[in-house]
Amino acid sequence: MSLPELLVLLALGLLVWFWFDSLKAREAGVAAARAACRREGLQFLDETVVGRGLRPVRDDDGRLVLQRAFDFDYSRSGYDRYRGAVVLQGREVVLLDLGGEGREALPPGA
Repeated sequence: MSLPELLVLLALGLLVWFWFDSLKAREAGVAAARAACRREGLQFLDETVVGRGLRPVRDDDGRLVLQRAFDFDYSRSGYDRYRGAVVLQGREVVLLDLGGEGREALPPGA
C-alpha cells in the first residue's frame, strides 16, 4: 500500500470516528436536556438539540477532548418557547443552562 493510499485510509477512518463520536455526543446532549426539562417540569420541545459550537479543550485530567455546545428549546406552558443550552466535554455534561426564564445555570446532575 502506498503512502497516499494509507493517508486517504487514515483520513476516512478519522472522519468515521468523528461522525460516530458526534452522534454519541448529540445523544448525550438530548438525554441531558430531556432530563433537565423533566426535573424542572418543563416541556422539551422538538425532542432534539442543535449544535452550536465545537472546539478542543483539556478536561480535568489534562487530556485533550472535544467540547461541544448544543442549544435546545423548551416551554413552560406549551404556548411559549425558551432557549436552553448544554455543553459537553467528550460525553460528560459540564454545563446545562435553562436561562430563558431567568433561571440560573444548573450544574450537571443537579
